[in-house]
Amino acid sequence: MNQLQNFTKGFFKENPILVLVLGTCPTLATTTSSLNGMGMGIATTFVLVGSNVVISLLAGLIPDKVRIPAFVVIIASFVTIVDLIMQAYVPVLYATLGIFIPLIVVNCIVLGRAEAFASKNSVFSSLIDGLGMGLGFTMALGILGAFREIVGSGTLFGHKFIQGDGILVFVLAPGAFWALGYLIALVNRIKRTTK
Repeated sequence: MNQLQNFTKGFFKENPILVLVLGTCPTLATTTSSLNGMGMGIATTFVLVGSNVVISLLAGLIPDKVRIPAFVVIIASFVTIVDLIMQAYVPVLYATLGIFIPLIVVNCIVLGRAEAFASKNSVFSSLIDGLGMGLGFTMALGILGAFREIVGSGTLFGHKFIQGDGILVFVLAPGAFWALGYLIALVNRIKRTTK
């Protein structure tokens, strides 16, 4: 597989949210607005890229018996870096995302890519994979957050452009499920028509 295919699979063919339906907990909880969704996606992308690179570098040195715990420690180190940077430089976003930043450690997307890809491939390929999967995750969160924010409150990135209050249910938990379901159905429809 060439590097371009390796990069783009996270956007379309193996998008963590829209195709594989992984990481739905932070997806549904943090996409109440486009800014929250993008912030969570960027934080996860940083962790994916960093942990993929380090795991790929250390793959030959980590014994099989402690492979998963070692991966979790590496991932947790990058999550701690993200947590401290967000706390220092974007405290409002950090306060909004709350517990979901530390929970990136146990996000199945990050651990899954470490196990399935980074531990078996070169450093550069692992970097490209982490970047592609992370940006695909960010794209899905951004689209979902934008949809929920527009329909739910008539705003986009906090700027009001539709009169009225919007449909409140879309900024609540049930609206997250509906919006994600519609988005996945749309992606499946597009995939069927392009085959």
